[in-house]
Amino acid sequence: MYTFSTIQNLQTDLIAGNITCVQLVEDSIKTIESKKHLNAFLEVFHISAMEQARRVDEKIKLKTQGKLAGVIVGLKDNICYKGHKVSASSKILEGFESLYSSTVVERLLNEDAIIIGRLNCDEFAMGSSNENSAYGKVLNPLNEKTVPGGSSGGTAAAVAANLCHVALGSDTGGSIRQPASFTGTVGLKPTYGRVSRWGLIAYGSSFDQIGPITKTLDDAALLLQVTAGADEFDTTASQKEVENYSEGLGQTKKYKIAYLKECVEANGLDAEVKQKTLDTLDRLKNDGHTIASVDFPYLDFLVPTYYVITTAEASSNLSRFDGVHFGYRSPNATDLESTYKKSRSEGFGKEVKRRIMLGTFVLSAGYYDAYYSKAQKVRNKIRQKTREILSEYDFIVTPSTPGTAFEFGKNSADPIKMYLEDIFTVQANIVGCPAISVPNGLHSNGLPIGIQIMGRDFEEADLFNIAKQMMH
Repeated sequence: MYTFSTIQNLQTDLIAGNITCVQLVEDSIKTIESKKHLNAFLEVFHISAMEQARRVDEKIKLKTQGKLAGVIVGLKDNICYKGHKVSASSKILEGFESLYSSTVVERLLNEDAIIIGRLNCDEFAMGSSNENSAYGKVLNPLNEKTVPGGSSGGTAAAVAANLCHVALGSDTGGSIRQPASFTGTVGLKPTYGRVSRWGLIAYGSSFDQIGPITKTLDDAALLLQVTAGADEFDTTASQKEVENYSEGLGQTKKYKIAYLKECVEANGLDAEVKQKTLDTLDRLKNDGHTIASVDFPYLDFLVPTYYVITTAEASSNLSRFDGVHFGYRSPNATDLESTYKKSRSEGFGKEVKRRIMLGTFVLSAGYYDAYYSKAQKVRNKIRQKTREILSEYDFIVTPSTPGTAFEFGKNSADPIKMYLEDIFTVQANIVGCPAISVPNGLHSNGLPIGIQIMGRDFEEADLFNIAKQMMH
C-alpha cells in the first residue's frame, strides 16, 4: 500500500518506478471500499480511472507526463465530468449524466490527474454539516460521532481519510474552509473569478468558487495553478495571469496582519479556539510580523446579508429543476401545475426547499426593497470596510469556525444555529477575496482547530506564503 505525502514525492516515486498509476488507483479503490461506512464517495469511477491510469503510466514511460501525473482526485458531486453522473447529492438529479466536463476537470485531465469518483455533499451545496445530502450523512474520519462540516463534507473526509490524494470542492459561504477546519486539512477559496465556474452546478452565482482541499499547502498551490485562469465559457473568470504559486512558498517575507477584534472576542467562540488563534498571532509577532487588532462593526450583518442574497440567487438558479426542463419528474403528476409542484416537492430536500422559499420571498414584489435591495447595499458596505482594512494590512486573520466539529444532530433542529456556523467564513465570499483555512493545533477534545487568513484579490501567492509560515 503506497503512503501518499505530497504530490512532489509521489511524482518522484512514479518516475523512479517505485509505484505505477494503476497500482495507485487499485490502492485508492481498496481504501474507499474499506472505509465505505464514512459515506464520503457516492460513486467510484472504476473504469475511467483505470483507463486514465494506464494512459498516464504510458506517458511516464515516454517522459511526457503532466504536472499532476498519477494524482488521485475526488470531485464534489456538483462538478460536471463528461459521461459521468452528477447529482449535487439531490434526488432531483438522480441518474443524470453530464454531457460535458467542467473547465476544472478538463484542466486536471490535461495535466494527467486521475479522477477517482464523486464525493457526497450537502444537497445543492446547502449546509454546514453534510447532514442535508439525499444520500445520507458523511462521517468525520477523525471522530465518527461528529460531522465533517459542509457543504464539501465528503471532499474533506475523503482527503483526511486518505481515500484520494486531493479533492475539489466548492465554497459559497465557507463550504471548503469549514470542513477543512473540522478535518485538519488545508482548504482554499480562491478569489472570485480566479477559477472558472463553468460546469459547477450553481447555488449562489456571485459567491460560488471551486477550490482544493489538500493535506499540504504545496499541493493546494499546485492545484490552484493548474485550475485557475481565463476561460471563454465563463465571463466572470478573470483574465489576470496565473502566477507560479509554488515558487513563493519558501520565502520568509514579513507582513502586516490584522485580526478582527469582534471575531476573536465573539460570544460563542470556543475558549480554546480563541487561545490557539491568539497564540499563533503571538508567534507571528515574535517572528517579526506586524500584528494589530482592528474593528469590524459588521460582524452581525454578515450571515443575514449572505443568506438573503444567496437564497435569492438559489431560487433563480434552481428554478430550472422543475420536472419539465431538468430533473426528476413525479410519476404522480396529472397536469402541468401538478408536475411542477409534485416534482419539486418530492425531488428537493427540506433545506433546499427552505432556501428556495426564502429566496423567492426576498425577491417578491412587496419585499424586494426591504430585503434583497437592502442586503446588496449592506454587501457593499462590508466590501468597502474589508478592502479598507486590506489596503492598510496584508491579511485579515480570524478563527475558521467558532468551535471544533460538532456531533450529529446538534444543530440540525435549529437552522439559525446551523447558519451561524458560517459566521467567520462568509465574509470572504461576500467580498470576493481569497481565503484559506489551515490547521492550527488540536483542541483538548482531540479534534483539529482551523485558522483562517483572508487576503487581497488575486494575491493567493502571498496567502500561501503566510499560511506556510503559520504552519511551521
